[in-house]
Amino acid sequence: MTNHWKLKEIILMSILGVAFGVIYLLFFFVGQALTTFLTPFGLGPLGYEFIFGIWFIVSILAAYIIRKPGVALMAEVIAAIVEVLIGSSAGPSLIISGMIQGAGAEFVFALTKWRNYRLPVLMLSGVSAAIFSFVWGIYISGIFALEPWIIITSLAIRIVSGALLAGLLGKWLGDQLAKTGVLRGYAIGKELQQRRGERAA
Repeated sequence: MTNHWKLKEIILMSILGVAFGVIYLLFFFVGQALTTFLTPFGLGPLGYEFIFGIWFIVSILAAYIIRKPGVALMAEVIAAIVEVLIGSSAGPSLIISGMIQGAGAEFVFALTKWRNYRLPVLMLSGVSAAIFSFVWGIYISGIFALEPWIIITSLAIRIVSGALLAGLLGKWLGDQLAKTGVLRGYAIGKELQQRRGERAA
């Protein structure tokens, strides 16, 4: 498999980045609602953690479909840029966060030399993105002011969220799209066709 990106791959990655940039901004409000709900119980800081994995999903979905170096990172950066352009209150610093999250996801694919896109790898990529983002969050947010149990619980929930909402859900979305036939010209579509051929043989 060549590492050279085709134009159609760049276009698809960009489309996914734009679409999920919008979704990411919408989930900001979901996080706000969860935080508001949990605050009376003293759990407000955990509000966003339950859904944090959704902010990594485009990196894993795009990488799962296209399967080339740099896709996870670039898809996440595009989504972050779109989120900023359409009105995220986080401002340009969000683009740096997107780079960190994308780098976390890309790191696991790099360890496999961009050859393994099975579910455990996708889930581990979500975990890695969660850890990268959490470390960056410590640097920029002053999270150390919180109680230790809140910090540890936040990390644990974010890791699980990354594995499930980014890794598992990302794979499911990719598989559903591939089954429609719209991804026949991409790596995931070719893999599906190959599996169908083997079963028919």
